[in-house]
Amino acid sequence: MADSKASGGPAAGATSGTTSGKRPVIVTCALTGGGDTVGKNPAVPVTPEQIATSALDAAKAGAAIVHIHVRDPATGKPSTDLALYRETVERIRAVDTDVIVNLTTGAGARFIPSDADPKVGAPGSTLASPEARVRHVEALRPEICTLDITTMNFGEFVFVNTPAHLRVMGRAVAAAGVLPELECFDSGNVRLALRLIEEGVLHEPAMFQLCLGVPWGAPATPEAMMFMRDMLPKGAFWTGFGIGPAQFPMVAQAVLLGGHVRVGLEDNLHIEKGVLAPSNVALVEKAVRILRALDTEPANPAQARHILGLPRKPV
Repeated sequence: MADSKASGGPAAGATSGTTSGKRPVIVTCALTGGGDTVGKNPAVPVTPEQIATSALDAAKAGAAIVHIHVRDPATGKPSTDLALYRETVERIRAVDTDVIVNLTTGAGARFIPSDADPKVGAPGSTLASPEARVRHVEALRPEICTLDITTMNFGEFVFVNTPAHLRVMGRAVAAAGVLPELECFDSGNVRLALRLIEEGVLHEPAMFQLCLGVPWGAPATPEAMMFMRDMLPKGAFWTGFGIGPAQFPMVAQAVLLGGHVRVGLEDNLHIEKGVLAPSNVALVEKAVRILRALDTEPANPAQARHILGLPRKPV
């Protein structure tokens, strides 16, 4: 399954900055997420200091991109507090590292219909305006932010990202000079992303993330990954990942199909069956071992910036 239609971007096969001649594969580490995982694994970072430290450690282990959510330090619950995002990003940028910062815009999309009136959200709903969902991106100007191109049943709630809201968010992100990572959870999401590109809301070359195994999206299988990859524009940059026990099999599959990879405690709490991951570092290190076993190399941040067409580290 090593054929690659969407080859990973304009410079996906580049070996700039290497002496080995092996393909550099970008590793993204999704550090903490917004799920109910605090308490299930003590390694999940919660405070800005913990998240930033985990990001820097993951970068040393081979991650070129760190994907960031923030949490309420007192409760561990997901948060959208701009001050928490600011502290986390500033702690990372204060260190002499070239790691690429990727902020989520997924918060504010959860809807749970109430029993009394389904039009009204039950406790746990977080629906927010598209403007509110990108305010931290506009304020902090990370190199990358996610843009979830989906409305879907997401476990027991609905994850809501309407085309109209995506247009508002996409234009705001573009105006901020930030590269959107287009998260696609099923094949129809890819179709919508391509439509938004046709409309000029999103620009090419685009960055796609194939998110597999999330209930109830596309399964984490080789067939699903290949099918969604084959829908992408020729030469598109793409990353693929699977959640839970599918995390590392999908690392190998994405590499074989010419893509890039993502791991981290947001997606998977275990380093192997029945064994909790001691850190994000351990997950990155295992992904790096898989990359090298497949005769590729983890891209360093400078190579990742070249592949993605990003500027050098902000000053």
